[in-house]
Amino acid sequence: MGQYIFKDHINYTQIFSKLDWIIFILILIITVLSILWGHKLKKKDHKTSTIEILLMGRQLTLPMFVATLVATWYGGIFGVTKIAFEQGVFNFITQGFFWYISYLIFAFFIINKISPYKAVTLPDLVNKMFGPKSSKLSAIFNFFNVLPIAYSISIGLFLQVMFGGALWINIFAGTTFVVLYSLIGGFRAVVFSDLIQFFVMCLAVFIVLGLSYYSFGGISFLQSNLPKSYFSLTGSESMANTILWGLIALSTLVDPNFYQRCFAAKSTIIAKRGIIYSTMIWVVFDICTTAGAMYAKAIIPHAKSNQAYIIYALQLLPNGLRGFFLAGILATILSTLDSYLFLAGTTLSYDLAPKELKNKKKTHYLGIILVGVISILMALLFNGNIKAVWKTLGSYSASCLLLPMIWGYLRPGKVTDNQFFSASIIGVISTTYWRQIDRVGTWKNIDEIYIGCFCTFLSLIIYPIVKRTFKITK
Repeated sequence: MGQYIFKDHINYTQIFSKLDWIIFILILIITVLSILWGHKLKKKDHKTSTIEILLMGRQLTLPMFVATLVATWYGGIFGVTKIAFEQGVFNFITQGFFWYISYLIFAFFIINKISPYKAVTLPDLVNKMFGPKSSKLSAIFNFFNVLPIAYSISIGLFLQVMFGGALWINIFAGTTFVVLYSLIGGFRAVVFSDLIQFFVMCLAVFIVLGLSYYSFGGISFLQSNLPKSYFSLTGSESMANTILWGLIALSTLVDPNFYQRCFAAKSTIIAKRGIIYSTMIWVVFDICTTAGAMYAKAIIPHAKSNQAYIIYALQLLPNGLRGFFLAGILATILSTLDSYLFLAGTTLSYDLAPKELKNKKKTHYLGIILVGVISILMALLFNGNIKAVWKTLGSYSASCLLLPMIWGYLRPGKVTDNQFFSASIIGVISTTYWRQIDRVGTWKNIDEIYIGCFCTFLSLIIYPIVKRTFKITK
C-alpha cells in the first residue's frame, strides 16, 4: 500500500515535507495575488458602477465563465466525499447526475428567456418578470440560498484536519479570513481567484484517482472490498429519498450563482456554451471524488466519513503532491465560500437594502461581514452537518421559488405579482408545517419537499380561478 501504512487518523505534520509546505504556501500566495490583480484591473472609469462591481462589466469571456462556474460549485467537497464514503455510487447519482440534467435545462431553456431582461441579480430579474413583491420575497429566498453555511463548515473541517481543535473555532477562524479578503474587490477579483483555484482543484482530485488506480487496481478492487450497495444507484436509500435529491438539484434553476455568471457573460452564446463545457468538467470531477472516496472506504473503512477522503489522499500521495492536493482541497472551498459571501452580501446591499443605502460600497462591505457572522452561527446550529444544510435550504428553494419561476418561464407575461407571491408564501408555510408536525404511518416517509412542491403547484393552478371568481384585478 505504498510508502505508508494507511491509518484511520493521521497527524499531517508528520507526513508533510518541506516541499509540500513550499507548494501549498506558493499556491496560496498565487491565489491572493490573483485577487489583488483582479481588483487592480477594475476599470477606473467604472469604479462606482454597479455593473462593474457585481457583473465585471458584463465582459465575462468563455474561459473565465467556465473556470469561475466550475470552481464556485464544489466548495462542499467534504459533504460530497462523505456521502460517497458512506454510500458509493449513490453520491454520483444524487450529487452529480441529477444536477447535470438541471445544468442542461438551464443552458437550453432558461438562458434565452432571461437574456432580454438585462437583469443584474436574480431578484432584479424577478422584479422585471413579475413585480416588486415577488422581487423582495425572492431576495429573501436568494439570501438564505446563498448563505455559505455548508462552506463555512467545510473550511472549519479543513482547518481541523490540519491543526486539530474544536470545529467551531476552526469555522470561526476560516470564515473570518475569507470575509476579510472578500472585502478587497468585486466580482472581477472573485473570477480571477477562481481561475487559479479551478486548475488546482481539478488536477488535485484527478491525481488522487489516477494514483489510486495505479496502486490498487480498478473496479474489481473496489467490488471486492466494498458492499454491493456501494454500486447501487440508490445505495441504501429508498427510491423516494433518491428522487428527492433530483428535486433539490432542480433548485439550480433558481441558483443565484448561475444567474450572476450568465448576466456577466459577454453574450448568450458564451453563457450557453460555458454551462455545457462546465457540465462536462463536472462529470469528470464527480467521477474522481466519488471513486476517490470509495477507495478511501476500501482502504481505511473506519475513518471519520467527513474526513476520510483527505486522510486517505494525504497518505497515498508522495512528497510535493501532498501539498498540491491540500491546496486543491482548500481551493475548492475558498472558491465557493468567497463567491457565496459576495453574492449574499450583494443580495443585502442591492436587493434588500433601503434606497438611501442601496449600491453603496460601505453597505456591500457591511453585508459581507453580516453574512459571515450569520454563516458561522448557522454552521454551529447545523452542528457541522453539510448534508443537512443542503437538504434544508434546497427543500425551501425547490418547493417555494422554483415552481413559480418555471411557471413564469412557461407562461411569459401571464403570472402576476400576487400570484407569484402567494404561491411562494404557501410553499413556505406548507414546507415548514410539514417539517414541524409529528407524522405517523405512511405520511411519516413523505418528505417536506414533496408537500411544499404540491401546495405551491396547487396554488399556481387555483389562483387564476380565484381571481376570476372574486374579480381580483392584480
